[in-house]
Amino acid sequence: MPLSPIRAARATAETRPVPERRRPAAEGAGAALLSWALAAVLFAAYSALSVSRHLHLRTNGFDLGIFEQAVRAYAEGRAPVSELKGPGFHLLGDHFHPILATLAPFYRVFPSALTLLVAQAALVAVSAVPVTRAAVRAVGRWAGAGIGVAYGLSVGLQQAVGFDFHEIAFAVPLLTFSLERLMLRQWRSAVGFALPLLLVKEDLAATVAVIGCYLFWHGRRRLGAGVVALSAATLLLVLLVVIPALNPDGAYTYLSSVDGPAGNPVTRLLLPGEKWHTVVTILAPTAFLALRSPLILLALPTLGWRFWSTNPSYWGTDFHYGAVLMPIVFLAFVDALTRLRLRFRARHGLRRWTVRGSVAVGLAVTAAALPSQPLAELARPATWQRDATVDAVSALLRRIPDGAEVAAANGFAAQLTGRTRVYLFPRYPGAPGARPDWVVAADHPRDGLLSARDEAEALRALPAAGYRPVASAAGITVYRLTDLAG
Repeated sequence: MPLSPIRAARATAETRPVPERRRPAAEGAGAALLSWALAAVLFAAYSALSVSRHLHLRTNGFDLGIFEQAVRAYAEGRAPVSELKGPGFHLLGDHFHPILATLAPFYRVFPSALTLLVAQAALVAVSAVPVTRAAVRAVGRWAGAGIGVAYGLSVGLQQAVGFDFHEIAFAVPLLTFSLERLMLRQWRSAVGFALPLLLVKEDLAATVAVIGCYLFWHGRRRLGAGVVALSAATLLLVLLVVIPALNPDGAYTYLSSVDGPAGNPVTRLLLPGEKWHTVVTILAPTAFLALRSPLILLALPTLGWRFWSTNPSYWGTDFHYGAVLMPIVFLAFVDALTRLRLRFRARHGLRRWTVRGSVAVGLAVTAAALPSQPLAELARPATWQRDATVDAVSALLRRIPDGAEVAAANGFAAQLTGRTRVYLFPRYPGAPGARPDWVVAADHPRDGLLSARDEAEALRALPAAGYRPVASAAGITVYRLTDLAG
């Protein structure tokens, strides 16, 4: 049955490309140069921060050491086993992130944890290209550059590059390129960038499904339905088959954090107030205009599982959990500005001040937060100075030979995973499955990943287990198994 004229007009409007001001080729080339120049600056800043933290012994076994063990295994042609999680622990039985294997060729050439950190910096930095490019297209060169800067310095990205390495770094550029294509209504290209998200981490299948819904809503029903179906099938296969088959407990471990006690679901989702602080923090750099774009709906799956979880670590703005939200929020901001520009097409003054005002608010919010964010470390002299304590500890760790089996406290494990087989102290030695030849731990443990009391008790048990100290420096001691020391 033919469409009525009204419905036909609506269908045409839904699929019509978003109007945009025509720009000469030279201006387009300038915008591209600006986008890549910003990405290069961000890459330098992100790399300097991550590398500095590692060289100053401020990275951890959880998570940099774990991921290095997985990438090292891929590079050696082995399954991604992480001894820090336990002897023979297959890391795809923890989270589904086979995309990590793409780092293996680089790791073979540069076998170091620094390879992972620099790769993460590159992945996050390049995500600024489509964000800046889309912003320049929407609001002009300098306002667009301001949005790109605010994006690159956003809390979610800084926290991600400031705390070790995570597979989620792959999702950041994939999302930005996919969402940019959605804004341009280049549907198949958008799907091409979105589908690899299924190989980054299992929870991103829900985000890909929302992209499918977005396509369906814009009239690409067959393509959208296919994306939703593929996402749902992948999620079910991973959670019910792949991860349980590879997990030593035969289950998806993280379901326990979303099961939780029964109660009021609204209260559980929206309280405590830390969750609202997180929402305000991620939206404030857009002057809350991101809420005017339907693209913001892509943030709901990530916010939903984080806020529903009973693990308080997921509720705030620390660590890497906000990284995937930044592409969504900032491209929703750009989309909202595009819509406002069209709405105020005949009112140039109002349009100009709306754009300038919102971008100025975003930059002001970003600048205000900067002193408390990780990149502020680059302005501190200590970041660029050698530290005698760090040098002493590094020399101490070099006492442990390549290829040795080591039980290391969380704060030292990432310094050793590139050349030894590392287990987590104080779980090892003591737990069944491994008896490392070496142990490295602080003389006076502090609470961290594991409690200081547990570490102190494990230290007191070392002599009875056959370990003796062989070297100490700066409050750190290396122990060796007595019957191997001779």
